[in-house]
Amino acid sequence: MSETVYETYSPEETHALGKSIGERAFAGEVYTLTGDLGVGKTVFTQGIAEGLGIEESVCSPTFTIVQVYEGGRLPFYHFDVYRIGDVEEMDEIGYEDYFYGDGLCMIEWANLIEEILPEHRHEVTIEKDLEKGFEYRRITIREY
Repeated sequence: MSETVYETYSPEETHALGKSIGERAFAGEVYTLTGDLGVGKTVFTQGIAEGLGIEESVCSPTFTIVQVYEGGRLPFYHFDVYRIGDVEEMDEIGYEDYFYGDGLCMIEWANLIEEILPEHRHEVTIEKDLEKGFEYRRITIREY
């Protein structure tokens, strides 16, 4: 496992970090994303989508488990598994086709489905520190 910590001081910087990840992404990569409400998970995710070349508007898939975005250099599979009651629900949507497919997966609330996550993944945690400013974010990426 390796760990890299980034500090951003504005939503634009958080977006730019996501964009740089999207520009370097390759098929089959899986990212998990955790952080409190309002920390910038959607801004980060929108940056990744832009880095993939996706022009479609990206928002959190709160009422669906997965939102699929195509049209970039790779498909982008954005999961929000907060409402998953049982991991078996992931089988019903064919999660393996996404996790091991030809696109990039972003999974919010991945701790709820930890037993089915791929061994090799990137875990992204976004945190605030109000002592460093309202817009400050500490973004930790652990690679497994």
